[in-house]
Amino acid sequence: MNLTLWANCLQRQLFPALEAEMGPLSDQEQEFVRVVELVDLSSLMTQYAWARIGRKPASRLALAKAYIAKMIWNLSTTEALVDQLKSAPTLRRLCGWDTRRQIPNRSTFSRAFHAFAFGKLPQLAHEALIQKYGATRLVGHCSHDATAIEAREKPLLKTTTSPQPKAKRGRPQRDTPPTPKEPRRLELQPLRTLAGNLADLPTACNIGCKRNSQGHQESWIGYKLHLTSVDGDIPVSAILTSASTHDSQVAIPLLQMSAPRVPFCLYDLFDSAYDAPEIHRFSRDLGHVPIIDPNRRRSQNPRHLDPAEQRRFAERSTAERVNSNLKDNYGGRFVRVRGPAKVMCHLMFGLLALTAHQLLNLLL
Repeated sequence: MNLTLWANCLQRQLFPALEAEMGPLSDQEQEFVRVVELVDLSSLMTQYAWARIGRKPASRLALAKAYIAKMIWNLSTTEALVDQLKSAPTLRRLCGWDTRRQIPNRSTFSRAFHAFAFGKLPQLAHEALIQKYGATRLVGHCSHDATAIEAREKPLLKTTTSPQPKAKRGRPQRDTPPTPKEPRRLELQPLRTLAGNLADLPTACNIGCKRNSQGHQESWIGYKLHLTSVDGDIPVSAILTSASTHDSQVAIPLLQMSAPRVPFCLYDLFDSAYDAPEIHRFSRDLGHVPIIDPNRRRSQNPRHLDPAEQRRFAERSTAERVNSNLKDNYGGRFVRVRGPAKVMCHLMFGLLALTAHQLLNLLL
């Protein structure tokens, strides 16, 4: 069904029917209905179906809807979500529970979240949503950026390796072959698949450090979320890495992930951290035009963006808006789980709700 026609049917038919059954819906409840109806979760529930062994588990579809509600209401903990469900009859019934006694306890929510994290439910739902409603659009600008994700866990300390024996001083012997130089990650990434590049990226929690817009150094413990966002403030790809991973190390995997989801893209926008010839080349090989802010620290005579490129580069504010929207309104600041799989699941539920909301904003 056409997305515009679907939104009109939702507004004219479904909402009046729901309000006749449950009473008036608040703005957040209407947003929740739109998001859940747009995101096809039921088709992804096969792997969580009851195997008819032991006691029948709580509805995983209802629990997945509850986690989307957690992001829309911007709740910090699972306890707050359970309290919200108990105190809001309309939301409870929209998720799939008729009475308060049917709401599972916190441990059931945690077990379901564990299954969603390692089954990558929100990632699959987000990918399906983008491919269904965004793959046929002509995208003017893809903005790539990374944002810090603070976590409540101990950082992984660097392992101390035994010192390498020092080479002999002086000139090497005549027949001594030169020591081969190991290729850099950026040199290897264009030769590998997306799965191989993702497996090579570090994901453990550690300490990250960056320079803010005021020029001051700041650090955090946790992770780094790398996002590709398109016009309309719609995130289309996301990769989670360790906090210490440099932004440029994830540019090519992001391009590999985004290419089949938004095949008709014109410009790739990057800040100066991504100014590397391998990234320029890979973007052009995809048929895109890379516009990367020159890194003035790497050259005595850096190049400058021409006026047309500067005007295009101004569209990169999309990335900043998506990052702030995720953190301020969709749970990005409240990471209470541990481990990269669960942290990514938490963030992807927020990105899933944000993406559906932004797609609907183009119509309403």
